[in-house]
Amino acid sequence: MGTASEEAVKQLRTLMEDVDDESLRESYRNIHQGYPTETLLRFLKARDYNVHKSHQMLLDCLQWRTQNEIDNILNKPIVPVELYRGIRDSQLVGLSGYSKEGLPVIAIGVGLSTYDKASVHYYIQSHIQMNEYRDRVVLPSATKKQGRPICTCLKVLDMSGLKFSALSQIKLMTAITTIDDLNYPEKTETYYIVNVPYIFSACWKTIKPLLQERTKKKIQVLKGCGKDELLKVMDYESLPHFCRREGSGSGRHISNGTVDNCFSLDHSFHQELYDYVHQQALVKGSSAPIRHGSVHVKFPEPDTEGTKIFDTLESEFQKLGNDKA
Repeated sequence: MGTASEEAVKQLRTLMEDVDDESLRESYRNIHQGYPTETLLRFLKARDYNVHKSHQMLLDCLQWRTQNEIDNILNKPIVPVELYRGIRDSQLVGLSGYSKEGLPVIAIGVGLSTYDKASVHYYIQSHIQMNEYRDRVVLPSATKKQGRPICTCLKVLDMSGLKFSALSQIKLMTAITTIDDLNYPEKTETYYIVNVPYIFSACWKTIKPLLQERTKKKIQVLKGCGKDELLKVMDYESLPHFCRREGSGSGRHISNGTVDNCFSLDHSFHQELYDYVHQQALVKGSSAPIRHGSVHVKFPEPDTEGTKIFDTLESEFQKLGNDKA
């Protein structure tokens, strides 16, 4: 960390020490998990080290968390289990393993996620729960194992199956991306994009120039399933199932009686997350029955860059669809 960065962190830390609202302070502790310097750096990076803008971003994040009870979201399970299984089968996200440096590897089935088994609110709730579980359980565990702060992850995005029908999901994708950008900034070290179809390649040429330079540097579009390149940063056991052989995609794979598909509710990661949320609900709620119904989280307004990207993406999808017709 350079001298300028150290000074920015010092200034932002001083500003945060002046926050006297205990609910905001508690939420801040949930965010930094004992590593405030790394957290302050993330918000500073997200606002190009402008201390005033970073401070406002962090305060807005804390207000959003308290207003939407995000600190309690891990004790609000999605029930019944059949509904949750449907969400897992249509919102393809999971933890496939860890990189050689100890960073969690998050796999995302962008092309085959349909988001058609529940309401938007359930998908938002599920997404935030995975974010919070990552930040409060997965990353602290990785930190303890590595003996140094592990505050970011790698993401492998599978584009296989991406179709023009994805246009109908752009509003939900915008909401999820905006929540992450404004409240979980700089949590991803690198994005690896694999199994790229023509539709993505065509849109990528238009979208790439709209991205901020620091975002561009994080994105690597790999050839085919990306196996050879990914094996440079992670072992075979941590490869997402859709990267283990060409043409495998985000489908279901069972090997030796275990589920290799990290998207599935039957995978160890989702079983641990599911059990954790239910245990937290029992602890917080005592003997009260678990309530049905989704958590309604207020969607933040997209920032200028995000709005421009998704508007452009929508326009490109429509053009490609018309050309195909």
